[in-house]
Amino acid sequence: MEPGSTTIDPREAAHFGRLAADWWDPKGSSAMLHKLNPVRLGYIRARIDQHWSGDECDRRPLTGRRAADVGCGAGLLAEPLARLGAEVTGIDAAPENIEAARIHAEGQGLEIDYRAGGVELLTGPYDLITSLEVIEHVTDARAFVHGLADALADDGLLILSTPNRTSTSRLLMILLGEGLGRIPKGTHDWQKFLTPEELCALLEDAGLQVVDVAGLTFDPMRGFTLSDNKSLDYFVSAKRRSTFS
Repeated sequence: MEPGSTTIDPREAAHFGRLAADWWDPKGSSAMLHKLNPVRLGYIRARIDQHWSGDECDRRPLTGRRAADVGCGAGLLAEPLARLGAEVTGIDAAPENIEAARIHAEGQGLEIDYRAGGVELLTGPYDLITSLEVIEHVTDARAFVHGLADALADDGLLILSTPNRTSTSRLLMILLGEGLGRIPKGTHDWQKFLTPEELCALLEDAGLQVVDVAGLTFDPMRGFTLSDNKSLDYFVSAKRRSTFS
């Protein structure tokens, strides 16, 4: 990214900043994120174990590693990463979220380096970078991905998730989710959603190699689950491209 530039959309930052007060309330405006978190953590843990050939029974597989969560909100993912042993940096565009994150982490006895701002605040290299449901809210997806890639360690792992730009996501996330109040109105702009092909192309353009793509679907009986179906939402994992390949 150019010095002094940012991918923050002020309107998006203000929208999410207004949700800061009840971010940790599982029945509040961020209830959907609380429902998403278990499957998110399951996916991240599986990718960590695969990437570093770890022991799935190890309760702190990130010990000795640096992790960054970009678009961290009030810390729903940053705190579990810290409990997995990582030295964590959490970055969010909304200062209100960062303040809520700091207060909550202090109450949990966790030391997390929270910073208000955008991807330009990353001070890598980081072994693990996560950015979940964030890229669809930035002003320049390509610059955002390059900022993430630039901060990734040579042996690092990058994990993103984002809604797919399909009729399914428009129906379930915007028309029904926001229309029925399950998701705060105005959270999503369907035109800014990226397809897996588009996001993978951005990652490859940034010098990364995509190692996994997995769908995230909603089952009325089981809630959110991993799936081969990527029509609603999906995860992408990437690592730095080998110069010997």
